[in-house]
Amino acid sequence: ATSGVKYGLFCSTPMVAVSRNLPRKAAMEMLLTGDFIDAQTALRLGLVNQVVPAAALDAAVDRLCARLLDKPADVLALGKRAFYRQLEMGLEEAYRFTTEVIVENALGASFAEGVRAFVEKRQPVWPQAAE
Repeated sequence: ATSGVKYGLFCSTPMVAVSRNLPRKAAMEMLLTGDFIDAQTALRLGLVNQVVPAAALDAAVDRLCARLLDKPADVLALGKRAFYRQLEMGLEEAYRFTTEVIVENALGASFAEGVRAFVEKRQPVWPQAAE
């Protein structure tokens, strides 16, 4: 397989994601050369979070899922939405917005359960998300 720039097509739409997720110099080199990168380079540049052998992929996915499944789904969803939304804001606006988000979170049922569980020295039982 090869990339489009080698055949006269600059990958301008993939450039949006690449330029927002890699250091500028690395992104520019990849976009201008069209060279593919290996897994270790992707890891070093921060394009992926971890690299595992193919035989260990299912176990790695299971471990990551387990780390997420013991968290309250509503809080993860709130955090994910806030993360992406604040990226598009200026610094002051992002701080104002995320202050509102953390107040909303602190007033919610999941945080109340988390505090009760901590005080009672037990695992939290997260409220079920409304369907």
